Amino acid sequence: RLCEGILNILEKDTKTSCQVACLEALRILSRDKKVLVPVTTKRNMQILMKLAKLDTVEDPLERVSEFPVIVEALKCLCNIIFNSSVAQKLSLELNLAAMLCNLLQKCKDRQLVDDIKCFDLRLLFLLSLLHTDIRAQLRQELQGVQVLTQALESSLSVRWTEEYKAAEDRDRLPLSLQETDCAIEALKALFNVTLDSWNVHSKNESHQFRYMAAILRHCLLTTGPTEEKTEELH
Repeated sequence: RLCEGILNILEKDTKTSCQVACLEALRILSRDKKVLVPVTTKRNMQILMKLAKLDTVEDPLERVSEFPVIVEALKCLCNIIFNSSVAQKLSLELNLAAMLCNLLQKCKDRQLVDDIKCFDLRLLFLLSLLHTDIRAQLRQELQGVQVLTQALESSLSVRWTEEYKAAEDRDRLPLSLQETDCAIEALKALFNVTLDSWNVHSKNESHQFRYMAAILRHCLLTTGPTEEKTEELH
């Protein structure tokens, strides 16, 4: 009942501070699988997707005041999808992976969106891990390898000297914590999406995998903010 009440409030046009507080409460509650059973419905998923700006194809990420709401809604969706097989099935029906790829594209060349990008990537990782049909959809329909590789390239701030050769800067500063976390989530999602890619058939696929290999090499030469984070990245 509490979760349902929170979702009813979130469906209304309430203040940003109220939305964030409600989403934080829902995120904590959504760790309990028993609590999720009655609230994991198509309607409730759509409420959270709307708050995460996953229902708008064209609208850019412009209102910085909304970013905390987007992040918290994505965190809630991560918990719900991880803990609910019903939510995993609904994700395919609601075309969630396509919407996440679209949101990820909106994050390109934008400031102050690292948290949004990180939890978008984490949700793509969970979907590709828990639902084989979504993994196939990402690989075949949504250009998932390209989208995720570009997200990884952006997180690592790769500079190119040749087509498949990244610049090596020995004096480069370590990645920030947010950049490292984004890179880690992108790597995890890429692993899932490319897991069954034993045969590369097209010229474009060959290019994508060579491009990705160059970025992965660069990743191995990159350090994170701490020794532990560097180890996790590698």
